[in-house]
Amino acid sequence: VSVGGLRTPTAGMSNDTVLFELDRGNGTRETMVARLAPTEQFVFPAYDISLQYKVMDALAATAVPVPPVRWLEEDAAVLGTPFYVMSAVEGEVPAEFPPYHAEGFCFEASPAERESIWWNGIGAMAEVHKVDWQDRRIDFLGTPSGPQAALDAQLAYWRDFFDWARTEEPQLHIEEAARWLEASRPASPGMGLCWGDSRLGNILYKDLEVVAVLDWEMAFIGDPEADLAWWLFLDWHHSDGYGIPRLEGLPGRAETLARYQTLTGHEPRDLHYYEVFSAYRFALIMIRVVGNMRACGIDPPVADFASNNPCIKRLADLLELPAPAGGYIS
Repeated sequence: VSVGGLRTPTAGMSNDTVLFELDRGNGTRETMVARLAPTEQFVFPAYDISLQYKVMDALAATAVPVPPVRWLEEDAAVLGTPFYVMSAVEGEVPAEFPPYHAEGFCFEASPAERESIWWNGIGAMAEVHKVDWQDRRIDFLGTPSGPQAALDAQLAYWRDFFDWARTEEPQLHIEEAARWLEASRPASPGMGLCWGDSRLGNILYKDLEVVAVLDWEMAFIGDPEADLAWWLFLDWHHSDGYGIPRLEGLPGRAETLARYQTLTGHEPRDLHYYEVFSAYRFALIMIRVVGNMRACGIDPPVADFASNNPCIKRLADLLELPAPAGGYIS
């Protein structure tokens, strides 16, 4: 057996990803993907690479399309960090750097094709939410005693994330959002398997159909409305957030909520709360992203980008707070 043709994708901010060719020496070659826990430039305070592997392994027998996982290696001595290997799936991912509203196969598609891309992505997310996480034994993500406990666990995780990520730069909008989220918890949150990073940029398409749902490092047990809100927020972030016109053909908010309700049987009730939660979470991640940029010698668009970016703008709009002074460069 030999390994060759190593290459890395251009997208991704979290795990390190390597594509390679596995040659078994008998004329059989197969394209594989290795996902490695990072050893520097962390976005998250801790990485349990096995959780991602186990989620995809558990979903293999469901209607959620995931890449076939092959091997998990938790011993860091082998490659210097834990990793897992999965089979490569042929397809295209909507661009994010620059975003799909400005470049890539989604941008080049017709309005009718974009509509299909969107609805098929919403359908894949809905399938995630229909999974019986207890039946599939996904309790390794945690076993909260109920929906409120699940929400408490998420809020606690992101409070700790803020303590870990924050710098001396003031974060008044994030602090206010944290207070609001604690004080405004939904009375009856839902509870199920959440993808955690639900967005077009984490879906592999072939002929407009979803062939793989990717990136499970943020998966958790909680209210699936958090995924729906994250999807809507990231689409806003990649278009209006940076002053880019949203693509013609992509369905709007009201249509999306109606389709989601039809697919899942659940009427979103607390979407405003989870949209604030989405902007808050991504704002926290941006603190780390900006820190990593500076550590690599890359200047952010503006000096205060960690506290003056589309996420902060969205928090200000949603919570009716003053917008950050000045403007960021789109």
